Amino acid sequence: MAIQVGAKAPAFKLFSSDKQEVSLSDYEGKNVVLLFFPLAFTGVCTTELCSMRDNIADYESLDAQILAVSVDSLFTLDKFKAEQNLNFPLLSDFNKETAVAYGALYEEFVLGMKGVAKRSAFVIDGEGMVRYAEVLDNAGELPNFEAVKETLSSLN
Repeated sequence: MAIQVGAKAPAFKLFSSDKQEVSLSDYEGKNVVLLFFPLAFTGVCTTELCSMRDNIADYESLDAQILAVSVDSLFTLDKFKAEQNLNFPLLSDFNKETAVAYGALYEEFVLGMKGVAKRSAFVIDGEGMVRYAEVLDNAGELPNFEAVKETLSSLN
């Protein structure tokens, strides 16, 4: 079951593509846009993350840090981040614990793949409370980024 608005965001510690441990508590006092995406190097995921890259100033002006999570290995994410020139952390949830905690994991994805992150967007405020939650069953859709920005705007 997906995390609901008003709930305390589940804590996590994941490794980033640059092999640094990142936890939600690292961003205490700051708004976080937590994105789950199915797989690096796929069309919709690339479009989504490149859109975030291109609009990062909008999120920074709203005092928000973008964190993007997939079940890919940190080595795959490192290559993807470099190839797409992404300017925010990509976190590996290889063991799928964080996606499960947020209710953002497909039991079965395409081509028989199991345990792939669902495309999702969460806004977590500086006190660790979920202020926006969107978990998409259709991996071909993108989160409502205007609603994400409106939520962030209401927090400032």
